[in-house]
Amino acid sequence: MSEVSSTALHATLVARWIEGRRRGVLIRGPSGAGKSTLAPRCLGAGFQLVADDRVLVFISGGRLYGKAPPPLAGLLEVRGVGVACAAPPGGLSEIDMVLDLVDVAERLPEPEIVEIHGIGLTRQRLPLDGADLPLRISVALAALQRRL
Repeated sequence: MSEVSSTALHATLVARWIEGRRRGVLIRGPSGAGKSTLAPRCLGAGFQLVADDRVLVFISGGRLYGKAPPPLAGLLEVRGVGVACAAPPGGLSEIDMVLDLVDVAERLPEPEIVEIHGIGLTRQRLPLDGADLPLRISVALAALQRRL
């Protein structure tokens, strides 16, 4: 895969295998919103950590991919504790969906598209509250795959 150029985003990227491909969810939100808090909860729900805190995003073959910067590969920030080894370095993943953490989410939102480097991606807005957030992410990702 030839990488044209990469840009670092302040985000977390988790992925899971669906139909033989690694499908990534880019988690965004302001500092302190809970991106790194959500990541281990997603790991417990079958996701893999690709990158935490900084995600290098790039386009290849008309698709958007993300990976961790080398010094951060496999590391997860735990607020108030520091940086911990979370998993083996996660390689890279195609980014299929953007999840924006918000205070309040709409009950029945209309589908949204957000562009990153000119690539249109489905965006979900979810609140960080509730233990079922990794399940909601899984459901949203599965629904997206059915539409593709």
